[in-house]
Amino acid sequence: MREKPKSTKIRINKFISQSGICSRREADNLIKKGLVFINGVKCDQLGKKISSKDKIEIKGKEIKPEKKIYILLNKPKDFITTHKDTHGRRTVFELLKGIEERVFHVGRLDRNTTGLLLFTNDGDLSKKLTHPSYKVKKVYYVTLNKPINDIDIKKIKNGLNIENEIIEVDNISTLDKKNEVGIEIHIGKNRIVRKIFEKIGFKVIKLDRVLFGMLTKQNLPRGRWRKLTESEIRMLKSF
Repeated sequence: MREKPKSTKIRINKFISQSGICSRREADNLIKKGLVFINGVKCDQLGKKISSKDKIEIKGKEIKPEKKIYILLNKPKDFITTHKDTHGRRTVFELLKGIEERVFHVGRLDRNTTGLLLFTNDGDLSKKLTHPSYKVKKVYYVTLNKPINDIDIKKIKNGLNIENEIIEVDNISTLDKKNEVGIEIHIGKNRIVRKIFEKIGFKVIKLDRVLFGMLTKQNLPRGRWRKLTESEIRMLKSF
């Protein structure tokens, strides 16, 4: 008699992460708070393994694993990085037409910043890409309100004290025009590029993220999106 195939079991936190809700670490926190139920019974074990037959609920709502999706958007100006806005402003999710899966932005760009913005329902990867220890490269093209000189460039290279923390960039150089700069950082702090130049008396007129990891804006017009290729996904997961 042929044996029945065994049901594959995975850890509960991995299952929650695969649903796109959060990372595994955050899933463990939900379990600790008593918010995760397996077949109607509160889960009290972090390493608990479950099968595809089990019913998993968080805060009374059943969750299921989602197919992983990875999207790259070339964000235009005047769109904010959030799902909903109470002031009626346009959001980046309005640009993701045709995407049925629930996705989340990886990091954010402020309203006036343009360029590359990544979306996914892969909670673990999102957490990884936004953690400073992985040093994911981000390159911005900056247009300033006035020319910048070598002395100011050197100040930025040496590190600036911003909000009681020394902020260092990975690289910085002027572009064709004296008021245009290319800056490479791996820091993910809110409005950090603008704050760097404000610290030494400059105002950022335009800010465009042209590189995220190894992803570029090549063949991706402003306001358009595309799904990542398999090789690009593998590249992101290799950080």
